[in-house]
Amino acid sequence: MGRIRDRMLEDMRLRGLAPITQTSYLRYAHQLTEFSQRSPAALGEREVRAFLLHMMRERRVSASTQAVCVAGLRFLFGVTLRRREMAALIPYPKLAFKLPDVLSGTEVARLLECIRPLKHRTLCSVMYATGLRVSEACRLGPGDVDSVRGLLRVRQGKGSRDRDVPMGSRLLETLREYWRIARPARPFLFPGEPPSKPISRVAVHKALRRAAGIARIRKHVSPHTLRHCFATHMLEMGVDLRVIQVLLGHRSIESTM
Repeated sequence: MGRIRDRMLEDMRLRGLAPITQTSYLRYAHQLTEFSQRSPAALGEREVRAFLLHMMRERRVSASTQAVCVAGLRFLFGVTLRRREMAALIPYPKLAFKLPDVLSGTEVARLLECIRPLKHRTLCSVMYATGLRVSEACRLGPGDVDSVRGLLRVRQGKGSRDRDVPMGSRLLETLREYWRIARPARPFLFPGEPPSKPISRVAVHKALRRAAGIARIRKHVSPHTLRHCFATHMLEMGVDLRVIQVLLGHRSIESTM
């Protein structure tokens, strides 16, 4: 893609898209180019539709994956190539509405107990206790823990917004114990490999899947499951939906609902 790729990357950075979103959009733009063997600037509706049908029929990607692909191609044509009429012709797939699996309090406790090593277990405890997204939890720094006020500072979460979330005394003790034992290298509270980068979402996902097997939990378990559990358990305790919306960092109440 050459210049088009560079321009697309600049456009995404200027609009503050998350790094993982940038990677996904570029991936599907590259796959479109490989499939058509032509520059995206020379493609029309027929070629793009053929690529999407290939994704559905040959590669059999899920509707949610196809939706991300469509979003990336719409960005490519509508923003980078300035062909808004072309972007409008790329249809979004119909997504089935499915309620997420939610673990009981007992199941969450059993799951967390089975997570190894300590770094992964502490990070997952943070996600369940605060409702943070996995990307937000992975990028926490030691300075984001305000033990005096009992708050965690989420920096540049989804939508490039900062927010504070409360943490209970039990989570604070968990973090102190983790700090005492692990002494993580700055700048991240949960460093990855190398320590100059945060722990990866993939590493957290794998740790959770292993723990779910050990704990004999048959429900689907992923990092986002802990966020769902946090919100659902808060609602079951009678916490107002608007409060949960703020804690989750949602702009729209519909997202929380």
